[in-house]
Amino acid sequence: MSIFQSSAFEGHEALHAFHDEASGLDCVIAIHSTALGPAGGGVRYWTYPDDQAAIDDALRLSRAMSHKNAMAGLELGGGKAVILGGPGKPKTPALFEALGRAVESLGGRYWGAEDVGVTPADLAHARKATRFMAGLEGHPAASGDPSPVTAEGVRRGIELCVRRALGRPLSEVTVAIQGAGHVGGLLAQKLAADGSRLILCDADEARAAEVAARTGAAVVAPDLIFDADCDVFAPCALGGAVSAATLPRIKAKVVAGGANNQLADAAAGQALFDHGLLYAPDFVINAGGIINVAAEIRALERGEAYQPAWVEAKLGQMIATLGDVLDRSQAERRPTNEIAVEMARQRIAAGRRP
Repeated sequence: MSIFQSSAFEGHEALHAFHDEASGLDCVIAIHSTALGPAGGGVRYWTYPDDQAAIDDALRLSRAMSHKNAMAGLELGGGKAVILGGPGKPKTPALFEALGRAVESLGGRYWGAEDVGVTPADLAHARKATRFMAGLEGHPAASGDPSPVTAEGVRRGIELCVRRALGRPLSEVTVAIQGAGHVGGLLAQKLAADGSRLILCDADEARAAEVAARTGAAVVAPDLIFDADCDVFAPCALGGAVSAATLPRIKAKVVAGGANNQLADAAAGQALFDHGLLYAPDFVINAGGIINVAAEIRALERGEAYQPAWVEAKLGQMIATLGDVLDRSQAERRPTNEIAVEMARQRIAAGRRP
């Protein structure tokens, strides 16, 4: 099968591969859509089993970013950069400067930001070679680490879903958080402040213990998080958490978290609906980070300072959009993920019209 016939490539405008021998950079940048604006999406540094796995991940994530940006009402399309990490490929300033040159060669069709395995400090090195990097620090337009805004958006989304599905406040629910990284750890802190009871896991035991010490959460082994006695299951690690294998083990009535591509496939969304679980589509509920990044891009393009009020307004719109998705799902008797994808595609198609 050619790359153009693969289901992962479907709908994409472009796929770029970059190699820099001096720094060791091997990078893939996928651009799904620029209908609504330049493609915006994070830079991920990860170890993949092979090149094809990295390409497929970039393609899936860039499509998700198109949907996310459209549903968040942003003037951005969808894209994703994936740096192939692993033994002999350490993160270095030279590696990220090479990334910056790769991004610059796309002429503004793609804006990068922080994602898994990458920090604002890493992207500061990329910024030396291109202006098309956001989520940075140290200038008037800077938005900084987007993780806190992502976590706040997820918290608000969980609150809405709990109210809809259970008729209870956050102080009366138990939330199982899969992943205690940047977003998961901050989400745990916010929910603990709301009075929620927490169960969490992380592949890094020390990190899980540190977040638990701050939040009073119970810690379980990563595989046991699916069996947790909880009201809300919040995937905040890598994708594919909800599948035919894990769904029968989930005791929660609400699935809502910060991870991208939480469903292993569309069938998992239908199964969630059929089993009576309320699912907050990931690319709707976790858009806080890209909203924050969009505020920086907007400020840079206008020569203005970062505006927290603009971000707050967009977060409010994001939760209203989630409410619309939940309303339509109930009225039309269709899964929320199906509704949300349909809405996103309609917005993208409208952007392509003359």
